[in-house]
Amino acid sequence: MTQDDKAQPVVLRLSNITKRFGPVVANDDISFDLAQGEVIALLGENGAGKSTLMNILFGQYAADAGEVEVFGQPLPPGNPRAALDAGVGMVHQHFTLAANLTVWENIVLGTQKLGAGSLSARAAKAKIRALAESFQLQVDPDARIATLSVGERQRVEILKALYRDARVLILDEPTAVLTPQEADGLFATLRQAIARGLSIVFISHKLHEVMAISDRVVVLRHGKLVATRTTADTTREELARLMVGGEVQRPAFDAAPAGPVVLRLDRVSTKARGTQTPLRQVSLDLHAGQITGLAGVSGNGQAALSDLLSGMIAPSAGQMTLGDAPVDRWSPRDAIARGIARIPEDRHATGTIADFDLTENAMLETYATRFANKGWIDWRAARRNALALIDAYDIRCPGPDIRIRLLSGGNMQKLVLGRVLEQAPHIILANQPVRGLDIGAVNDIHARLKAARDAGAAVLVISEDLDEIMTLSDRIHVISEGRLSPVFARGTVDADELGVWMAGDGFAAEIRDAS
Repeated sequence: MTQDDKAQPVVLRLSNITKRFGPVVANDDISFDLAQGEVIALLGENGAGKSTLMNILFGQYAADAGEVEVFGQPLPPGNPRAALDAGVGMVHQHFTLAANLTVWENIVLGTQKLGAGSLSARAAKAKIRALAESFQLQVDPDARIATLSVGERQRVEILKALYRDARVLILDEPTAVLTPQEADGLFATLRQAIARGLSIVFISHKLHEVMAISDRVVVLRHGKLVATRTTADTTREELARLMVGGEVQRPAFDAAPAGPVVLRLDRVSTKARGTQTPLRQVSLDLHAGQITGLAGVSGNGQAALSDLLSGMIAPSAGQMTLGDAPVDRWSPRDAIARGIARIPEDRHATGTIADFDLTENAMLETYATRFANKGWIDWRAARRNALALIDAYDIRCPGPDIRIRLLSGGNMQKLVLGRVLEQAPHIILANQPVRGLDIGAVNDIHARLKAARDAGAAVLVISEDLDEIMTLSDRIHVISEGRLSPVFARGTVDADELGVWMAGDGFAAEIRDAS
């Protein structure tokens, strides 16, 4: 940060913030401030207290002690309307959208007081389209939220904050579903807004993004502020060490030889459902002992492929083969019985049941075969299973009786992963397996997927994070508008080349070359 930056007025100050949930201290006496036109990156492991702190700032939680000031004025605790009126906008990691409303209705919801008169839908949509184009966050204003993919819903969250002309913007993992080119475009737009005085708290687990966009870095660990660094004076390696409290060991990945094909799609298509992009003549081989990576911008057919492989839908054309046997009857029960295990894209909506405890969630897909006898569940065995997963996968929680919605995203994902891997599946569908997770949890999950591969499983990793795809994969495909690219062997393409295919340009060139 320059001397001019240091002279800028403070727009946000958090003083001695403490928040407890029962015996758990989520935030422990945290203080820092944010200047006009400054970007602070907030780093920490899952469960370190980042989301709690930002929810206090945004008024969704009230601190047990401490104070928040915005533009020199105390912010009333536990009042999101006061935060919005003070110019604070937040893009949540876990979405706060009404599924039965359209995109534009969600964005304008709460922007007018009762009795303020009618709102012009045409003007609102025009502003939304202008913001979407400026920030490269394309989404249909008239689409219903319930029909959108996870990635598209995150774009709506970003637009919702920008629509309100926020002066202090909290961004929680804003680039998780963007291509590298789109992320660069978003950063370029953010820099223009920063130059005009916008201040940002940027939460991300992508350290290269932290280094690229932030002025200072605040690191939390176990609810405490353990370090503040000027970005220009630190490194990714130091930040990783500060986050986890020690050296970070990344799993080493080498190309693995292809085993037999255990699942084959031969020119498979699926029926369109709502706004979900269907598959269009997709051909795909999954080999035992290899990780196949699927890159693509969210909403381009990943959901249809995931639903197909997990038994939620069946092909409308083409042939699906498991081993040597064509698949005729197909359902989620059939998929599980045939050794397909899934890590769902949305661990909250389809991976867990929020008000079930860890014991119940740990046996969701296998209770009938592993824990039930003549209709009665053996709860002692189920609890032993949950305790074993907690120990083996380092799930940080008070115990197996806690409701899973009270866990951090990383610990919730570890339970889902353990539930999947302990079945020793033949095929693993890992859809966004590390989205929103810290570097320690990412390395742990990647190491476990590698171990499953080395044990002979065929693993399909679906991710919008090209670094993850290129690190993990023995073979890479790109999906765009329901079409699948040719296969690329490990190390034969770079991120820019994959980005071209993700944007659809590679398919256009392929068609031109064939004509």
